[in-house]
Amino acid sequence: MCQLTLQIYNTMAKAKQDFRPLEEGKIKMYVCGVTVYDDVHMGHARFMVVFDMVSRYLRYRGYHVTQVMNFTDVDDKIIKRANEEGVSALDISRRCIEAFFRDSDALRVKRADIYPKASETISEIIAMTEDIIKAGFGYVTPDGSVYFDVSNVPDYGKLSGNKMEEMLSGARIEVDEIKRSPMDFCLWKAAKPGEISWQSPWGKGRPGWHIECSAMVRKLLGETIDIHGGGNDLIFPHHENEILQSESVTKKPLANYWMHNGMLQVADAKMSKSLRNFFSVKDVLTKYRPEEARFYLLNTHYRGPLIYSEAALDEAAASLKRIHNAYDSLKNYTGKGTHGAEDLVVKAKAGFLTEMDDDLNSRGALSYLFDLAREANRLMDSGELSADGASRIIAFMEEMDSIFDILPEEKKGESKLEDVMTLLIDIRKELRKRKAYDLSDLIRDRLEEAGIKIEDNADGAKWKLI
Repeated sequence: MCQLTLQIYNTMAKAKQDFRPLEEGKIKMYVCGVTVYDDVHMGHARFMVVFDMVSRYLRYRGYHVTQVMNFTDVDDKIIKRANEEGVSALDISRRCIEAFFRDSDALRVKRADIYPKASETISEIIAMTEDIIKAGFGYVTPDGSVYFDVSNVPDYGKLSGNKMEEMLSGARIEVDEIKRSPMDFCLWKAAKPGEISWQSPWGKGRPGWHIECSAMVRKLLGETIDIHGGGNDLIFPHHENEILQSESVTKKPLANYWMHNGMLQVADAKMSKSLRNFFSVKDVLTKYRPEEARFYLLNTHYRGPLIYSEAALDEAAASLKRIHNAYDSLKNYTGKGTHGAEDLVVKAKAGFLTEMDDDLNSRGALSYLFDLAREANRLMDSGELSADGASRIIAFMEEMDSIFDILPEEKKGESKLEDVMTLLIDIRKELRKRKAYDLSDLIRDRLEEAGIKIEDNADGAKWKLI
């Protein structure tokens, strides 16, 4: 079912491009994760839900996706927090990773295939740093740190569009700076007293920020991957420097497609811990349901900015309620009309695929769900909709929901229960035909013990929760 018309906006090309995987039917995707020193906030939630949607859609279209998302668990902020609390840096990161999964699971984000950590990739980071030095792009400073020499790169800034001359004119070197150029960046930091460190060929130290991702991609996915993703705040310098590190060694593109989501903003600034304008996922989910938070994050194009406010979340929840109401009504619909709704579902699915194939336009795709819900309500109100038509619409809504996951979880559970109960009622009917009343009654009694009552009447058996 792999589709050839899917287009993705490639930050490197500054344009939408037809998506062609490196290997037919398979996709290797790396998404930059979080620095684990505090709770996950709604700014993080945006990239988590966006790339959850991306991977779900690619799988829906028939691709086998291998998704990697890293944890930066060695960092200045983590060390600072550890020193404040009097514990080790890895104690802080372990605690925050547990909290990350709590919040990620609560948001219904499907887990990536692999979650590498910087602290568990040290040997690969050291090896890659050695390769960069051998390739003539790295140098060791007197304190035992290692820097990347940007002056050797002719096309630095090709992802972000930044020009070297402009970057240099806006930079400055501190008096005690030991790197050759203000644009050079650290691959390996020499150890300081009280900091976590590992032994290396240059003495004790720890990884710089950018090198971990290059090493993880090479270790887990190979020299070139299909998709590299993250927030657009990572384009420069993080992703730009990843490209330098990897391509200086492999001489191959690090990624064929670069995808970046827009920032979640508060009063014209991106949401971040450093600006103290963040709202934790944990706190937001005490006021809003997971499906409401997901709908709020997906009901706009992933590349655009999104303004955070409770008013915006309230508006999203109210809009989503229209979908939920239609879904509930369809599941309880008992009309005997003749409209099979096949044309409506065909139109909705075509629109859904067209929008999603156009750079994963989730907002456009969701608009077809609203159109379908509105038409379904009209047909139910008039009594024109058939039972098969209602089932057909429900099935398509749930098919779309495999991408967006915005229907109520308990209602989807009821759908599965409905299927199970239909089967049990059919089995009881067959048992009664065979006069196996003891087994038929046993099913009825055991279900009643579980809180489900079966009522036998002239029209057949009905069930209800008690």
